[in-house]
Amino acid sequence: MIFAALTEVLDPEPHNAALNMALDEVLLASCTAPLLRVYRWAQPAVSFGYFGKVADVEAAWPGREMVRRWTGGGIVPHGGDVTYTLIVPRGCAFARRPPEESYRAIHEQLAVLLAAHGAEVRVTTIASNPISAACFENPARYDILAAEGKVAGAAQRRTRAGLLHQGSIQSVARPAEVGAQLGKTFATMLTRRPLTPDELTAGSTLAAAKYATEAWLRRV
Repeated sequence: MIFAALTEVLDPEPHNAALNMALDEVLLASCTAPLLRVYRWAQPAVSFGYFGKVADVEAAWPGREMVRRWTGGGIVPHGGDVTYTLIVPRGCAFARRPPEESYRAIHEQLAVLLAAHGAEVRVTTIASNPISAACFENPARYDILAAEGKVAGAAQRRTRAGLLHQGSIQSVARPAEVGAQLGKTFATMLTRRPLTPDELTAGSTLAAAKYATEAWLRRV
């Protein structure tokens, strides 16, 4: 287990792409203990990294709702995946681990969960040479691989508030079951609480001011 205790923020309502990104930032700004959010998308969407080029996304996924993440990484399609975010406050020792170490620890736990669901997976220790801007075509060190290729990847950002780890698990046979078991995969003691109205309001405000704007989407 990674955490002694973890709070899962229950958010069963599908959201648009901008609001999903904004809610992660809102939760990071106010968290005092490790949080997990597993979330859904109102329609098929695609997210791309902070330094990504919107032209690459438009060429690869024409017509899809797009959003630029606050974290790095490549292009990730959403809708059929398990999308989750781990948020760890700065005061927690895990937030101060080196990026590769925290990434490895999270994916090793995910690999155990996927194996329990019958998937033959492994955590790779070697990064591949990039072949495109698509995240799942470019396995990074400590990503999760199956016979068909990369099935789980993530991106991180560290701020004064703590660690934001945004991840996606693709090609899952029973995504709802996997998503429901993530919390117990990461922590010895799991508590759950709903997303609050104040958090949703703050997320909506931030989405409108930042993530849904053309200035943010096309900043690079």
